[in-house]
Amino acid sequence: MSESKIGSVFVAGAGLMGSGIAQTAASSGLNVLLYDSAEGAADSAVRLIGERLRRSESQGKVAAGQAAAAAGRLRACLEPVKAASADLVIEAISEELSVKLAFWAEMEELCPEQVLFTSNTSSIPITRLAAATRRPERFMGMHFYSPVPVMELVELVRGLLTAEETYIRIETLAREMGKVPVSSADTPGFIGNRILIPFLNEAMQALQEGVGSAADIDQVAKLGFRHPMGPLELADFIGLDVILGICRVMHHGLHDSRYAPNPLLERMVEAGQLGRKTGRGFHDYNQPTVKG
Repeated sequence: MSESKIGSVFVAGAGLMGSGIAQTAASSGLNVLLYDSAEGAADSAVRLIGERLRRSESQGKVAAGQAAAAAGRLRACLEPVKAASADLVIEAISEELSVKLAFWAEMEELCPEQVLFTSNTSSIPITRLAAATRRPERFMGMHFYSPVPVMELVELVRGLLTAEETYIRIETLAREMGKVPVSSADTPGFIGNRILIPFLNEAMQALQEGVGSAADIDQVAKLGFRHPMGPLELADFIGLDVILGICRVMHHGLHDSRYAPNPLLERMVEAGQLGRKTGRGFHDYNQPTVKG
């Protein structure tokens, strides 16, 4: 396995996480291809990233000229075959096992053997995803936190067969991207969601039982625990459909009732109230302000 420096990245998925990863990678000096199978999604994400970078520069958050330089290192693409030219693939697509397995099987056929593979999955075991390829030693988890350009944390997850050299190269890359890496075992939900999901579930249960309103529950977490965001606000920010998917994977993998999806969460997803992205979740984002 070559120890050459990682200089180019193919990011799959132009949603909230993928675009955030692409922006962070480009800002750290990497050449980035942002791919999405939906027509126009990658182009739209690249335009938004450019706007965010220019706004950050105008606000003095980045040095003059850095926005244009970062934007110049980022390109959109609709062709998965372009992954073959990258040093690393970072997958940030739908949190559905079948979709991810199909993606990685395709990447295995398209990419030369030296290309490293990482998944931003928040709950699916890395060993299971790596099994879709013939390079499990070059496959590992790289779980970023949202919003990626702001959050410093990244969970690094070794699969059963991940080579130590692969881990070292990805850990080095994470630091070059300005992140603080932590190492997690390859267990459903890793460290972060192992702690977070029971917290969110309990907040939802308190709301369902009428212990407090959504605004009051979030206020307790913010003022009583000094959390920057309440648990129900956080669930809305992540996306209730995403939270539901994580709960199902963890409950299935761990057989622990703490991770069983709350019934209120299931009903809200069925009703299409997914949080900020749909304008309504535990809070109503169609209003000028959200109390709490």
